[in-house]
Amino acid sequence: MAVNYSAKEEADGHPSGGVGVPGGGAVGGSGGAVKTRKPDNTAFKQQRLPAWQPILTAGTVLPAFFIIGLIFIPIGIGIFVTSNNIREYEIDYTGTEPSSPCNKCLNVSWDSTPPCTCTINFTLEHSFESNVFMYYGLSNFYQNHRRYVKSRDDSQLNGDNSSLLNPSKECEPYRTNEDKPIAPCGAIANSMFNDTLKLYRIDNDTRIPITLIKKGIAWWTDKNVKFRNPTGDGNNLTALFQGTTKPVNWPKPVYMLDSEPDNNGFINEDFIVWMRTAALPTFRKLYRLIERKNNLQPTLQAGKYSLDIAYNYPVHSFDGRKRMILSTISWMGGKNPFLGIAYITVGSICFFLGVVLLIIHHKYGNRNTSADIPN
Repeated sequence: MAVNYSAKEEADGHPSGGVGVPGGGAVGGSGGAVKTRKPDNTAFKQQRLPAWQPILTAGTVLPAFFIIGLIFIPIGIGIFVTSNNIREYEIDYTGTEPSSPCNKCLNVSWDSTPPCTCTINFTLEHSFESNVFMYYGLSNFYQNHRRYVKSRDDSQLNGDNSSLLNPSKECEPYRTNEDKPIAPCGAIANSMFNDTLKLYRIDNDTRIPITLIKKGIAWWTDKNVKFRNPTGDGNNLTALFQGTTKPVNWPKPVYMLDSEPDNNGFINEDFIVWMRTAALPTFRKLYRLIERKNNLQPTLQAGKYSLDIAYNYPVHSFDGRKRMILSTISWMGGKNPFLGIAYITVGSICFFLGVVLLIIHHKYGNRNTSADIPN
C-alpha cells in the first residue's frame, strides 16, 4: 500500500522509506538517523540566485542584425582583397601525365640509387615583390590517422639518452631494425618527405641559381624546446647516435641530414617541419625561404624559371600528388580566400535578415492580435 506524505510532514522530518514513529520523528535503516528531503536553505538550492533573461523585441534584434552585417561585410572585403593580393604559383610535379618531364620518375622507390631527376620549366607572369616562401604540398596523404600520429617517441626526440636506445612501444613496427633501435623511431619519421628542389632563373639561356634558405622554417619552440640531440659531444653526432640505426625508408642516418652541426640530427629543420603532422589529407609544408636582397628589385622577377627535382618520394602507390608552391604572405598569412568569403557571407545574411524582419515588423508589428474574450 502506498503511503503519501504531505509537504508539512516532509518538512517535519519524515523520511522516504522509513517508518514513522508518533512524536518521535522517523527511524530509517541507518541506525535511527533522521533523514529529510528538504533542500538546504541556500540561494542556489532554493533557486533564489539572480537571473537575467533577454527579452527579444524588434528594438533589440533588428539593430543587432544590422550592426553585425555592417561590421562583418567590410572586414570580409578587406580580408578577401588582402588574400587576392598575395602572389602564388603552384607546380604539380607528380608526373602522372605522359607529357610531364617527371613521368619517368613516377614509379620510383624509396631506395632508388641514383635518384631519378627531372626538370620543369615555367614562367612567372608577375613579379614576387616581398620575401617568397617555397612549400612542398602533398595530397591524399593522411597524416591525421590516429596510429600514425601516435607513432613517435617525444622523449627520444627531446634528447633523452635512455629513450634513444630503448624507444617507446608506440613506434612499432618502426621501433627496431636488425635488433638495433631506430632513431628517430615511428611511422611519422619513417615517411619523411625527401625530395630535393632547386630553383633557377633563366636569363638569356643562362641558368642562375636562386638562393634557398633552409634555416628559420621551423617553429622556434620546436627547434629550441621540443627537439634536441642526445646529450654529449654535440660536434660528434656519429658517436651520440652510436648503437642506433636509421629508419627503414631513409637513405642515410639522421646524423647525416645536413653538413652544418646546428641543423643536423633531431634538430634538422626539414625533419622538424615534417614531424608537425597535418590535420587534413591535402596539406603544404614550408620547404625553403627566398629573402629579398634589394628593395629596388623584386625577389623573383617576372620571367622564365626552371625547377630541378631529385624525385625520391613515391606517391603513385596511394594515388597521391606532389606540388611545389611559391608564395608571398601578408599580415594574415598565406593565400586563403575562405575567411574573407565567410565574413562576407555571414554579414550579408545578417543584413538581409535585418531588412526582412524590419519589413515584417513595419507591416504587422502594430496589428492588434488579441481576441475578444466573451463575458
